[in-house]
Amino acid sequence: MARQRFDALRLVEERKPVKITPPSDKVSDYYGENTFSMAVMQEQLSSDIYNKLQNAIHKSEQIDENVADAVATSLKAWALSKGVTHYTHWFQPLTGSTAEKHDAFFELHKDGHAIERFKGSALVRQEPDASSFPSGGLRQTFEARGYTAWDPTSPAFIIESGDGKTLCIPTVFVSYTGESLDNKAPLLKALERVDKAATSVCQIFDRSIEKVQASLGCEQEFFLIDRALADARPDILLTGRTLFGRTPPKGQQLDDHYFGSIPSRVTRFLQELEIEAYKLGIPIKTRHNEVAPSQFEVAPIFEEVNVANDHNVLLMDLMKKVSSRHNFRVLFHEKPFQGMNGSGKHNNWSLITDKGKNLLQPSTKAKENLIFITFFINILKAVYDHSDLLRASIASASNDYRLGANEAPPAIISAFIGTQLFDILTELEHNGDIKVKKGDNIYMKLGISKIPPILLDNTDRNRTSPFAFTGNKFEFRAVGSNANNARPMTVLNTAVANQLDLFKREVDKLMEQDEKKEVAIIDILRSYIPSVKKVIFEGNGYGDEWVKEAKKRKLSNNKDTPRALSVLKETSTARLFKRMRIMSQAELDARHEIRLSNYIMKMQIESRVMADLALNHIAPTAIRYQNMLIENVKGLKDIGLESQTEETMITIKNVSNHLVSVKKLAHEMTQERKRINAMENVEEKALAYCDDIKEKYFEELRWHVDKLETMIDDEMWPLPKYRELLFLR
Repeated sequence: MARQRFDALRLVEERKPVKITPPSDKVSDYYGENTFSMAVMQEQLSSDIYNKLQNAIHKSEQIDENVADAVATSLKAWALSKGVTHYTHWFQPLTGSTAEKHDAFFELHKDGHAIERFKGSALVRQEPDASSFPSGGLRQTFEARGYTAWDPTSPAFIIESGDGKTLCIPTVFVSYTGESLDNKAPLLKALERVDKAATSVCQIFDRSIEKVQASLGCEQEFFLIDRALADARPDILLTGRTLFGRTPPKGQQLDDHYFGSIPSRVTRFLQELEIEAYKLGIPIKTRHNEVAPSQFEVAPIFEEVNVANDHNVLLMDLMKKVSSRHNFRVLFHEKPFQGMNGSGKHNNWSLITDKGKNLLQPSTKAKENLIFITFFINILKAVYDHSDLLRASIASASNDYRLGANEAPPAIISAFIGTQLFDILTELEHNGDIKVKKGDNIYMKLGISKIPPILLDNTDRNRTSPFAFTGNKFEFRAVGSNANNARPMTVLNTAVANQLDLFKREVDKLMEQDEKKEVAIIDILRSYIPSVKKVIFEGNGYGDEWVKEAKKRKLSNNKDTPRALSVLKETSTARLFKRMRIMSQAELDARHEIRLSNYIMKMQIESRVMADLALNHIAPTAIRYQNMLIENVKGLKDIGLESQTEETMITIKNVSNHLVSVKKLAHEMTQERKRINAMENVEEKALAYCDDIKEKYFEELRWHVDKLETMIDDEMWPLPKYRELLFLR
């Protein structure tokens, strides 16, 4: 392995940037060329069919057979004109990745000759085999049927792979009995609920508002490692992170990588990535170096949440393909290197009306600020009431390593809003009960007119806040870089929709008692502020003081995934999702089991890889080095220099001690893993992997291996080191 390490380093030195030639100097010339967008549909379809499709999409109605056939015919003609040979229903099963089954664009005529055909029925529904996808008990092993159903709100697109092209149709994935087996179906339901709830609240202020759309801008952080160096690390290949390895002497201490000049090879990779993304209508706007060496970020323009999520999942797939062409391996693991910043997927979320108004954008007008404050406080109330669910939505084996250090938010869910907005809440809480007489200026009496114009940069971007208000949106920073955004977005939009429904009912009740509308709104908002303030925290989320304070406020601190996921089993969670018609008890139970099983498998793989590296790569290297030192001592004694062997003898003993510990811990961990695997209860098994494997063995094994690494000759060390992995030109 040591030879492979140095061969990899030589390859890295010889790498040259790949030349990239864009299709045109102007992005607008090719943007969305591989996307069957609404604009393309409007050109291809008759106005009658197009209007029916639009009405079905916006009113969440079933698309009739004639419309489906017309769209399918148009879609087939468009795809064939671009050289497409196959189509697939593209879906997002609960594995966390995407899935597709390709079918050719032809059928056999009764006389035996082939004909290109694509019916509306093939567009709307397919039946892929569901037997090997996780279901969490929603179906028996022998029940293989699953169905994909077209999601017309997200555009179909063409993926180019080698010399072939495939038409991908975004779909939901459900079981034979109708339960959702994917991440998209619950998200679509949650977005529909938040639309209705937010629209209902908006109509208190403006009856002309008919729709509210949740929008998402997703910042994607990632690491780029040269492929040769990554291939020389079995732990990176199998787990996505380095299980062993000391932090390099120079890491991110000087902050010289952040926003620095992008290395040439990386620039070319990003250029090609952007070209491929633009063809698919993915609006990447920003690229830059992140804090840790070899860490980068790309960020798109805001889009509707469902489309934004599809684009992010598609972007991650593109990054893997494009990075390979540039001899890179892209790492989405939230914490691939200990002691350096991890990677997040910051979800910037807001609500936009059909009039184009951002409901989280403060205004200089008193009436508009009342709308802003209404949504602002209700969202914070939803975060407070469902903080445990939000924590569960971002829980994963890999994100557990990231949360709580190096600019990543802690596991305690809190909100950061800035001093100015906190003062506004305090004023409303204490001064909002002024009695309003006929003819009074309501907004002045209630203190609403005193709110100054709030600039976009009025709040600091607190790096330790999981959920921060950043001027005209909330930034859910705790989402991990490897996550599917559908999970946290489903929870957030469900929680907000539920809270807005409760708020509307309370306001209606007061107004039925002849309370003035604005006064009723303020009275209800004031009643929320004491609980809202419990989830607001403006300080350092890493401090022990916050842990103690959070406990006083009864905010949970679930540091690991098994404990964080326990909220999915609570009655209150089932009531929420049932009331909002998002998921049934069976669907929640399935997700709980699937995510625990995923955690177990990730920990199992990590422990196996760790034991293999320790016993089959590091231990033999330590023995060879120890033997080399022994020969050195013998040689010194033979020539009469026994007095100079004392320091070497100490090293021999230290290597021996650490070697014994490494072998012992690796064997014990293997036996413990076998014991845990025999457990039947998935919750007990997950907790055992967390407490008895991860907490007990991982760090201790790493410590002993680190000690060996400091002693063993650099030329003999079998694994590429951090400083080598983080080297990019």
